[in-house]
Amino acid sequence: MASVKLTKVEKAFGAVKVLHGIDLQIEEGEFIVFVGPSGCGKSTLLRLIAGLEDITGGTLEIDGRTVNDKSPKERGIAMVFQSYALYPHMTVYENMAFGLKLDKGTGKDEREARIREAARILQIEDYLDRLPKALSGGQRQRVAIGRAITRKPKVFLFDEPLSNLDAALRVQTRIEIAGLHEKMSDTTMIYVTHDQVEAMTLADRIVVLNKGRVEQVGSPIDLYERPDNLFVARFIGSPAMNILPARIEPDGERASARVEGLAPLTLAAPRRVAAGGTGYLGVRPEDLSLSQDGTGDFRGKVSLVERLGEVTLLYVDIGVGEEPLVAKIPGSVPVRRDDEIALTARREALHLFDAQGDAVHPA
Repeated sequence: MASVKLTKVEKAFGAVKVLHGIDLQIEEGEFIVFVGPSGCGKSTLLRLIAGLEDITGGTLEIDGRTVNDKSPKERGIAMVFQSYALYPHMTVYENMAFGLKLDKGTGKDEREARIREAARILQIEDYLDRLPKALSGGQRQRVAIGRAITRKPKVFLFDEPLSNLDAALRVQTRIEIAGLHEKMSDTTMIYVTHDQVEAMTLADRIVVLNKGRVEQVGSPIDLYERPDNLFVARFIGSPAMNILPARIEPDGERASARVEGLAPLTLAAPRRVAAGGTGYLGVRPEDLSLSQDGTGDFRGKVSLVERLGEVTLLYVDIGVGEEPLVAKIPGSVPVRRDDEIALTARREALHLFDAQGDAVHPA
């Protein structure tokens, strides 16, 4: 078990700076997920922790010890790559044993016990004599994870391990990784993905990265319910939060958000609202519902209907902004393209952002 602490960590490739002063404390036994768009620096940050890239500035501590100049082996980490990185000419058993054979301090009996235990945890005991080419993608990924488990690392690193799997296998393997974390609760796990579903379902805490900077750190529900800024609001949640330009004004104990052409929306009082300040109103698609009496907060024509079975996504032109308003409604509701509809927003689920894009949280 080990904690990981990053203090003002920077990384540059020549004149190009890709990480800008990252400060982050990861506690012992935590499952942390780095998430963000392509090019945000999440994989680079993972490689810095692994020791596969040199740190340009700042300090990295593992288990209270500065490891900037330590090799990957000396850091007590194990890494699982998206490409599996298995030796094709070796059996599953030989792949899992390879790293242990290099460790002179691990005897044959202990090596055998570790491999058998990892195979049991991952349910690959029946595949130990097979070559990787005889395995499915999900089975190969389990072997790669098993090879890491046998090393008994202090910190487990996952670099987009599910990206090469099809949709069904991604779900299955995601469940297996969640189960693995429960079985190895004393091992710190750091996981990189661009898939927010993986992040929301696996993480104790999520680190949202953007352009080499940390936008917000928090539990999945914190990021979903209380995003710190427009970037996090749009990135967390699927479909993305609807964002509308608005004029935000104090209204006694509450606040009023006025979107051009629409009736004002009154919601919970924020801590800070400048009188007559411009900003943004945010509402998630799942917090919109069809108005039964034809009145509502948003009125417009349906431009697209996406029926997904359990739910239906409606894209509605309300005459505000360049993007349609997206609403997520029950799949059984009979709405067609070109229908004129009215939508009502849950007041307690509305979000306010100031002109700079920072959240104005309720008091």
